[in-house]
Amino acid sequence: MADKRDYYEVLDVDKSASEKDLKNAFRSLARKYHPDRSTADDAEEKFKEIQEAYAVLSDSQKRGQYDRFGHQGAGGNPFGGFGGSGGFNINLEDLFGGDIFSSMFGGGRQRRNKRRGNDILVRHTIDLEMVLNGSSEEIELDLPSPCQACEGTGAEDGDTTQCSPCGGQGRMRVRQQMGPFIQDVVKECRECSGIGEIAKSRCSDCKGSGKEFRAETIRFDIPLGVEHETRMRMRGKGEPAPNGKGEAGDLFVEIEVQEHPWFERQNSDLIMSLPVGFTDLMLGATIKIPHIDGDDLVIKIPSNSSAGHTITIRNRGLPNSRGVGRGEVVILLKLHVPKKLNKATKKALEQLREALSPADIEARIRADAEDRRTN
Repeated sequence: MADKRDYYEVLDVDKSASEKDLKNAFRSLARKYHPDRSTADDAEEKFKEIQEAYAVLSDSQKRGQYDRFGHQGAGGNPFGGFGGSGGFNINLEDLFGGDIFSSMFGGGRQRRNKRRGNDILVRHTIDLEMVLNGSSEEIELDLPSPCQACEGTGAEDGDTTQCSPCGGQGRMRVRQQMGPFIQDVVKECRECSGIGEIAKSRCSDCKGSGKEFRAETIRFDIPLGVEHETRMRMRGKGEPAPNGKGEAGDLFVEIEVQEHPWFERQNSDLIMSLPVGFTDLMLGATIKIPHIDGDDLVIKIPSNSSAGHTITIRNRGLPNSRGVGRGEVVILLKLHVPKKLNKATKKALEQLREALSPADIEARIRADAEDRRTN
């Protein structure tokens, strides 16, 4: 018993701690070290230690014996025996105010006989022009709806009966062993899937599914500047609730923006690479290309430009997220090198080589280095 920690130390409470203090301490530590939640290597051992400490200190008689005799207890009987008929029996559902797996780890419990239908996700593709101008769209979908013959119950003529295993509650209390403890957990009835009712006989129209598919036209607006993978929700357009009890799920339309042949999007800006010839970089040039707003994009390349330089054209990008104004078009100049040259072009380049190449390479390298230092 020398290696056992003091129970008050385990729960991090004073010896004068009230019953409420003990319960709060246990709830906090149990959440922290529960093996299904904690990633600590010793989580399981700590959780058992916490359970054992609370099982003793929450019992006024055992707590009195522990305060007087320590871990040995009265008459030399140690506390903390695991397993067997002496195992601790704590109703964790009562302690945590509900199903331990719901209250501790999320999920919430379903309301009896009332469930929500599943959501549906569809994808709709648009181009950059629609991002720029917005659009009113419509799509044809086959969507599930409650079966008209059985009103979504899945039963022939809607005739159902109370589920026997759960007595119509939709939930069943199950007792199970968890380490040294026996706990009561409330779970959804498998027979009726939590509805509390079962069909006397399956609906012949929907084969017991409670739903049928109908063609429906869905209309929605594409907002200006919409982002790729934006999801638009349409409430109640998803799958109907199981057995016709509860509300339908939602329909989500996910917007996919097509890639453009030469523009790459970055928020409200449009970025592109523009291949140009060496003479265009040296002498300057004006180039026109089609733009998504319908007007040509006029790109003016200054003389003595270099490959890698950028040109920015303001207010020709996409609508910004604030809904006021447009982003920029950023053009990256890229040197175009032909894959093949004819004899006349090669001869012309040989003549230009003498005029354009520096006579003294070393002197030119030094001059370039000096320019970089001064700039």
